Amino acid sequence: MKKAILFNFNVDKANNQIKVERSFNAPVDLVWTAWTEAEILDQWWAPKPWTAQTKSMDFREGGQWHYAMVSPEGEMHWAKVDYLKIIPQNFFSALDGFCDEEGNPNTSLPRNKWENNFKKQGEETIVNIVLSFDTLEDLEKIIDMGFKEGFTAGLENLDQYIESQFRLRKQNKTNNMARVSSYLNFPGNTEEAFNFYKQVFKSDFINGIQRFEEAPANPNQPPMAESVKKMVLHVELPILGGHILMGTDAPKEFGMTVNKGNNMHLNLEPESREEAKRLFDELSEGGVVEIPIQDMFWGAYFGSFQDKYGINWMINYQSK
Repeated sequence: MKKAILFNFNVDKANNQIKVERSFNAPVDLVWTAWTEAEILDQWWAPKPWTAQTKSMDFREGGQWHYAMVSPEGEMHWAKVDYLKIIPQNFFSALDGFCDEEGNPNTSLPRNKWENNFKKQGEETIVNIVLSFDTLEDLEKIIDMGFKEGFTAGLENLDQYIESQFRLRKQNKTNNMARVSSYLNFPGNTEEAFNFYKQVFKSDFINGIQRFEEAPANPNQPPMAESVKKMVLHVELPILGGHILMGTDAPKEFGMTVNKGNNMHLNLEPESREEAKRLFDELSEGGVVEIPIQDMFWGAYFGSFQDKYGINWMINYQSK
C-alpha cells in the first residue's frame, strides 16, 4: 500500500501567516531541484489545466523568477519572486507578488514572504513553508482567490513528476562508483535488439525496460503519439567483464534520425559532478555538442557530444 502523504495546511490569522507542511517521496536534492529550476517549476507550479511559463529566472540571493500562470485560453497572470536568502538544499526565502509582463509590481494585489525549509526524513523530504503577509486583509484576499486549492493541486503535480521522472534515478544507479558503458540508439527496434543481446550474453535486464509512456506529459508540447508510447526509453544489460550495454529508441516523431555514425556512444559515469563537467568540457573541445551538460529530468547531470575525431560521447553523473 502506498504511504500516505503528509500534508498540513494551517491559516494563522493572529500572525498573518499561512503554514504548510508537505512530504515528498524523494531525497532532498531532488526536491530542492524541483523548487529551484525553471524547467521543472514550469511543469508543476500551476494547477491543471493552467500552466506555468517562465520568462526569466536567476536563482541566487538578489535574483528573481519572473513567470506567468497561463490559462487554456492563453490568458496570462504574471508574478515575480525576489530571492532573499538561500542555503542550498536546506532553505530559501523570497518575496512573491503579482506584476505585469515587464515585471512592474501590481500594488492592487497582496505581496507575501515565503520561507521554505527542506528536511530529510528517512527516504522522504519534508518541506515546511511559511507565508507571511503584511495585513490580515491581504492574507484573507489570497485565501479567497483560491490559494489553498491551487497550491494543493500544484503540489500534486509535483508528486506525479517525482513518481514518473525521478524513479529512473532510484532504479538504475544505487551508488556513485564510476563506470563506463556503451549506449546504443535504435530507430524503434531497441526491444528486439536487446532481447537478442540478452539471449547471446545469457544475462538479464537491470530493472526491466522503461518506456516513453512512463514519462509525464509536457504541457508545453503536443501529446505523445501512440506509436511512441510503447517504445523503449531506457534499458540496461550486463554483458562481459561488468560492462553495461544501454539503449533507447530514437523516435522520428521527435525529429530524431538514427544512422551509422550516431547510433552508438561511449557513456561515462564519473564519481562527481565536478569530474563530469571537466570531462565534458575537455573532451568536447573542438567537437560538436549535441546536448549541453545540464540537470535532466531523470535526476542526472548529463550532456552528449561528438569529439573532434568523430567519436560520440555521453557524460552522465548521477548522485546516489
